[in-house]
Amino acid sequence: MSEQETPTMTLDTTEEVIENTIPDGYLRDAAPILVVMGVCGCGKTSVATAIAERQGWDSAEADDFHPQANIDKMAAGIPLTDDDRWGWLDKLAAWIREHVESGKPGVLTCSALKKVYRDKLRLPGVVFVYLSGDYDTVMELLSHRSGHFMKPAMLDSQFAILEPPSADEVHLTIDLSRHMTVEQETQAVIDALEG
Repeated sequence: MSEQETPTMTLDTTEEVIENTIPDGYLRDAAPILVVMGVCGCGKTSVATAIAERQGWDSAEADDFHPQANIDKMAAGIPLTDDDRWGWLDKLAAWIREHVESGKPGVLTCSALKKVYRDKLRLPGVVFVYLSGDYDTVMELLSHRSGHFMKPAMLDSQFAILEPPSADEVHLTIDLSRHMTVEQETQAVIDALEG
């Protein structure tokens, strides 16, 4: 190689996806709908945006679907109850259903912390992409962000109700403790979908 040539760097993403439960042929007859999930501050929006831009897919933020009553409660520092979330989850499920029925791939960010929430969103072609990290890892990620404030108690409450996807749920898990770039996480997801 001459001094002017720059070596091409490829990302080996086989180790980044620490769990892949996508059955063989699962996406053969369905457009993929990714639900990028995890606690607040884990990087859902960054990863979802990167995937959507790279693949040319539709994308949506679950927070944009909240009714005003939920927004008012959260602004007042009042935690949402499951009852507050059901109508919101119905709207998210409608977005997913519209994409499934039209055969249009998409990416949705949603904390989806409980299995019962994911059950409301589960349709053919849905793959949950779980950004998995412990409290310290997520707090470290948050400390590097400008304009993002997460009170430790709020993050504690999310970890308290978190039910990671189980082996019977179609999902990919990305291990945040590996400190990958958004590009590497995105590539890992794309590789797993194409794999």
